[in-house]
Amino acid sequence: MADEEQHLLKCQSYQIPAPHSSTSLANSGSRKTSNNLFSGFQAWFSDHWQKLSDPKMAGGVFAVEASPTAAGSGGKITVAVFFTCLMAATGGLIFGYDIGISGGVTTMESFLKKFFPSVFRNMASAKQNVYCVYDSQLLTSFTSSLYIAGLVASLGAGKVTRAMGRRASMLLGGCTFLAGAAINGVAVNIVMLILGRILLGFGVGFTNQATPVYLSEMAPPKWRGAFNSGFQFFIGIGVVTANLINYGTARIHTWGWRLSLGLAAVPALIMTVAALFLPDTPSSLIQRGHTELAKETLRRARGSSADLDAEFEEFARACQASKVVTSPYQMILRRRYRPHLVMSVAIPFFQQMTGINVIAFYSPILFQTVGFGKDSSLMAAVILGLVNLASILVSTYVVDRYGRRILFLAGGAQMIICQVAVACVLAAKIGASGDMPLTKGDSLAVLILMCIYAAGFGWSWGPLSWLVPSEIFPLEIRPAGQSISVAINFVTTFVLAQTFLAMLCHFKYGSFLFYAGWIALMTAFVALFLPETKGIPLDAMNGVWKRHWYWGRFLADDDSNL
Repeated sequence: MADEEQHLLKCQSYQIPAPHSSTSLANSGSRKTSNNLFSGFQAWFSDHWQKLSDPKMAGGVFAVEASPTAAGSGGKITVAVFFTCLMAATGGLIFGYDIGISGGVTTMESFLKKFFPSVFRNMASAKQNVYCVYDSQLLTSFTSSLYIAGLVASLGAGKVTRAMGRRASMLLGGCTFLAGAAINGVAVNIVMLILGRILLGFGVGFTNQATPVYLSEMAPPKWRGAFNSGFQFFIGIGVVTANLINYGTARIHTWGWRLSLGLAAVPALIMTVAALFLPDTPSSLIQRGHTELAKETLRRARGSSADLDAEFEEFARACQASKVVTSPYQMILRRRYRPHLVMSVAIPFFQQMTGINVIAFYSPILFQTVGFGKDSSLMAAVILGLVNLASILVSTYVVDRYGRRILFLAGGAQMIICQVAVACVLAAKIGASGDMPLTKGDSLAVLILMCIYAAGFGWSWGPLSWLVPSEIFPLEIRPAGQSISVAINFVTTFVLAQTFLAMLCHFKYGSFLFYAGWIALMTAFVALFLPETKGIPLDAMNGVWKRHWYWGRFLADDDSNL
């Protein structure tokens, strides 16, 4: 009882309000917030686009009916929330650009001559096994060093996000990435190159931890999947942009690689400037005691005509639970959070075990390995990125209509078939010796199969692996849970990036069967253990786990399970 009284007093000190009428709550948001840079920006949109977002207007282009479960969503997608989430989603640009740029740069002769001369000598050897040309631990360290830094940063970002807000982590990530891009662009030795990669990793770590959570907290519950998919969409834009830049800079034979690496500053600048105009999320603002600003932010996001009481009170109740948590990393280890912990580890781990990122990193190398010329391999990587980008749009349309599980299962089956088919083509045409390059027709078949594989990833494990972890955690463990999820993503990516070229050299076509086996396992895991989360408000997600055939045993109503 004493604990409950202390709990209530703590929440009262943060001015958690009693229920208001929708009118009073809307009016309370009209108070001045001149210290918030985004306030004036949002007000401009609210004034000039009110008619478009008014659900009473016939054909209001931004009005969308909400589901009954989407409590407090206001029954529409307002212009304010659309542009807020659009700007936040640009955080995916820096991660996507880095994924796309790394593989292309490592095929440029001037880059290899300067930093990795042994790999360059292997390329010149006519007798070299095609599977093993790029097998160099130093070369893979260039790519994978970013992910060790990202791992460290993502764990630290949880505390920053909780104490200072989601927006602060995004700003910090953008500035750090910007510094790393500058160092890489002027690097004169391997030490500067790796240092720049480490700074890039810190930037990606903070951004990847904060952005998916931001999007899930700002979006109306019914359309949370579509808005959160924007993060993966901008990752895809970053990948395609980087591949196109590589295709152009490869023709600058002496310093093209500097341009590719240095231009990483552009997406970092875009993301950082966009973050300057963002408000923090209502959940984060309430958690840090800024109740009035939270009301204002929620009113602008949902529209002045929306009934905001239910959603705001959900935020307030979540605040009451989170305020008494002093160590969220210890809290998430408790029995009642077992399903959340398992998913925070399993989903990002499985995403990387699809093999998509190592294929994206090394796609130019991979396509050169199976018979494409240098320019053709870069263009094949562009095509692969465009297919992935288009498939993300499919996911954005489908995810809030048909749910998460169906996309996971369909995409998994599609990827398994394609990975097995690629392995069969390589086994039949190149074999284990690797001394016979593919014909043009066989190389085209591999490209088509890889595109179908990329499409399967793009509408399933790509966006959903960021969406699901960001929406399943209660507020008291949300930053910690997302940090764990991102950290697992980075550590798995590091291991795979560091070992893929060696694995390709030793496993040969069996590398694709290796990933096919993992995709089969993860598809079965989703079918058995992942409940559907479509349209469920973030702070009502606990009921989903209680009703699940397996996870329900961990969430009994009594406190003995804590």
